[in-house]
Amino acid sequence: MTIPADLLYSETHQWARLDDDGLVTVGITHFAQSTLGDLVYVELPAVGRQVRQQETVALVESVKSASDVHCPLSGEIVATNPAAVDAPESINDAPYDTWLFRLRPSDLGECAALLDAAAYEKAVA
Repeated sequence: MTIPADLLYSETHQWARLDDDGLVTVGITHFAQSTLGDLVYVELPAVGRQVRQQETVALVESVKSASDVHCPLSGEIVATNPAAVDAPESINDAPYDTWLFRLRPSDLGECAALLDAAAYEKAVA
């Protein structure tokens, strides 16, 4: 299982990438997509929505179950990825390339509650 070292992870299996433009890009982890199985539907949050850390903001459905996607940090949703909606299977194929949404974080101090790659690897072992 791939766990990129340059990302942060939530215990609910979302990844977060702190980008150079000050925004945070969010997706679901390899572990999450492999547990869910073949994804067939993705529902993303509205752009402009204010969210809190660990709030349910999106939904992914597979042929066998549905799962909430929680926001790893508080902030404002500034972009969503229509490619993930149009081709949910792309998340299965490349979970760290197929992002779900981007947000403008309101408190980067919340990153302290997230896991680095080594801690996430232990959590899913």
